[in-house]
Amino acid sequence: MTTGGTILRKDASSWNRATDARVRPDRPLGIRFDILRENLDDERATKKASSRSTDLFASLVQRRWELVRKDMGEWTIEHPIYRSFGIHSEGQLNRECKLFLHAIIRSISAASKKAAGRNSNPLFWNLRNAFIRGDVKELDRELTYSFQSFVLRSQFSNAVTDAHVRLADFREPYDWFPATRMMQRTIHLHVGPTNSGKTYNALKALENAKTGIYAGPLRLLAHEVYSRFLAKGKPCALVTGEEQRIPEGVDEYFASCTVEMTPLNKRVDVAVIDEIQMIADHDRGWAWTQAVLGVQAKEVHLCGEERSVNLIRQLCSMTGDKCIVHEYKRLSPLQTMQKSLEGDFSQLQKGDCVVCFSRITIHKLKAGIEKLTGRRCAMVYGSLPPETRAQQAALFNDPDNDYDFLVASDAIGMGLNLEIKRVVFETTTKFDGIDHRQLRIPEVKQIGGRAGRFRTARQEMQGAEEAGSESAPPSSVGLVTSLDAEDLSAVQKAFTQNAEQLKTAAIFPPVFIIERFYSYFPPETPFSFILSRLRELAKLSNQFHMADFDDRLRIADAIQDIPMSVYDRCVFLTIPVALRDYKQAEVLQALAKCVSSMSSGHLLDIEELDLEILDINKEDVVGSQYLTRLEALHKALTMYLWLTYRYQGVFRSQPLAFHTKALVEEKITNYLEHLNFVPDSRKQARRQLRARAEAQAKREAAVLGDDPDADEPVREGPGVWGEEPDDEPLMDEPPVPDELPGRANEAQAIPAVHDGEQGEGSQAAKHGA
Repeated sequence: MTTGGTILRKDASSWNRATDARVRPDRPLGIRFDILRENLDDERATKKASSRSTDLFASLVQRRWELVRKDMGEWTIEHPIYRSFGIHSEGQLNRECKLFLHAIIRSISAASKKAAGRNSNPLFWNLRNAFIRGDVKELDRELTYSFQSFVLRSQFSNAVTDAHVRLADFREPYDWFPATRMMQRTIHLHVGPTNSGKTYNALKALENAKTGIYAGPLRLLAHEVYSRFLAKGKPCALVTGEEQRIPEGVDEYFASCTVEMTPLNKRVDVAVIDEIQMIADHDRGWAWTQAVLGVQAKEVHLCGEERSVNLIRQLCSMTGDKCIVHEYKRLSPLQTMQKSLEGDFSQLQKGDCVVCFSRITIHKLKAGIEKLTGRRCAMVYGSLPPETRAQQAALFNDPDNDYDFLVASDAIGMGLNLEIKRVVFETTTKFDGIDHRQLRIPEVKQIGGRAGRFRTARQEMQGAEEAGSESAPPSSVGLVTSLDAEDLSAVQKAFTQNAEQLKTAAIFPPVFIIERFYSYFPPETPFSFILSRLRELAKLSNQFHMADFDDRLRIADAIQDIPMSVYDRCVFLTIPVALRDYKQAEVLQALAKCVSSMSSGHLLDIEELDLEILDINKEDVVGSQYLTRLEALHKALTMYLWLTYRYQGVFRSQPLAFHTKALVEEKITNYLEHLNFVPDSRKQARRQLRARAEAQAKREAAVLGDDPDADEPVREGPGVWGEEPDDEPLMDEPPVPDELPGRANEAQAIPAVHDGEQGEGSQAAKHGA
């Protein structure tokens, strides 16, 4: 296990003092890897650092286990957890705790000898990735699940254990879709760089079919294809998690969906699945795998990056489908610049797109650019209403108006058609739901590749000839650079390197397997334990990896005490919820109680919904807590709408929910449009976020090394799991997970961690602190 070019201080007492501080729950966790330093002088130092890194992780896990054990409480005969896991005495509890600690030490020792993969060392793999993804808070949670699984290892007979193992055999997930396996499908894989025409050609095949499905990663792409088909007079349905528009008066129609909503029980002529490289994503990849393996289409057109070719060919050989690969070249040249804008927006040129990664930053930059340049600036991001988004794109694409610039989120990297001449990265760091990280090579290429677009959506709507014809507009050189000089090298480096080939596709067990697995456990067994047990026993082939369970385990714990069927619990596992956000856990529980009782689902009857914020003026609320509460209500309404399509008899206020959601969006937009932009403050904020991303990279290097295991999770693309797939983070910081007072005269206001802008803090406390 290498340490990624880091070495730990030789002073052991420094580690002891640091670790003692970090295990305190009231201390911030961002300083955990202050004890790392870079630049090893020789191979001997590298090996020493590797061993030291393993020792430090072992010490940390041992100390966290002591705290977890203490939080579980002493043994009593009435203790619900110990009773449900068959622990009948204090002596038995102590013995199991010691054995579990020995198992941890053995797993870490095996990891130091290069056995750190999910299949070879699942205990270490789960602990390590929980720690990387969520600091010690997630490590504590994973320790709890692992201990429960460890204790129950001896509670089942051999026959029951064998049944568990059989149910957890996921080596052939394509057999989960028997109706599809009876078809002889042809898989067309369209691969190439951005601006190469691959999606255009796949959509042409869909347009020429009688029936078909488009499945994409973002609501905005589903809306774009939906609008495209309607404009051409073709009946089309729009199906996303929170919105469904079904054409009336026709029996046959196309469907444009987010990939999670791909209909698998409907036979069609052609299916187009966009951004196929997302099949490896640790959070959402299971939806692409499910669509590829399960969609009942005679022709399946997959569009994405070249690094997906080998994996898709392997999947086709397993399913017996014919695979045809279509390779494309970029239609216009692309190059990175040798200079950044040096933080000076006055250097912007007509056709420039400035890319950033939170909505509050988008609005601030729009205001700042217009003030500093005296010229108009459009903006595009995923959670804009589709009509507004189309209007903003049209304003930017039209060469005859005064909208010279565009500020956009990374959603533009997922296929939107915009006449961008130059992409300018405002920053090369991104909040991933837990902390800040550097953009990865594919992300930089996807976003930067939008420069120098060959054609636009407007031209396609007007019926322009196929790309490459004589009537097509001439190609132009696309340029890519950064706002700050500190970020330019990262952008340039990304375009000189190739991303690694995809090795595995993500899967998640279907409901029928979870239901059968659940039937082998006592009724009082926590559902989160059943999921973690299934994850532990899962047997996978070399072409697949298990999707992330973390958010599902948190959801299972949040609704554990609410009487529900296993099926209903499984439905809630995929609800778009961000449990770390203000009041989201309480809203989730309230909605689950409505399903449990099959009543009381009227919007106004759910007291946990913070509808009062609609009647409060922003001047009456402390700092940016007004915006935080609006955003929390917006997410709660999204959950409610999501459930209206699954429990129509319970949640009957769909029109009112849509109306209320529109009111919230109007208030959020009004707030964002009146933000102030202070260039020096934003520059300082970028510097701080860059430092945090570097610290995150060091932390990962210390635990993973320079050459992380092939099983290491992959996370790509816009959006944060648990939210709708194209909802950019509102701010550049983790959300506040605790109580948030709403009135300015309330004494206990939550302090904000400011993003460097005067008067507009991010409101976010460091997650896990």
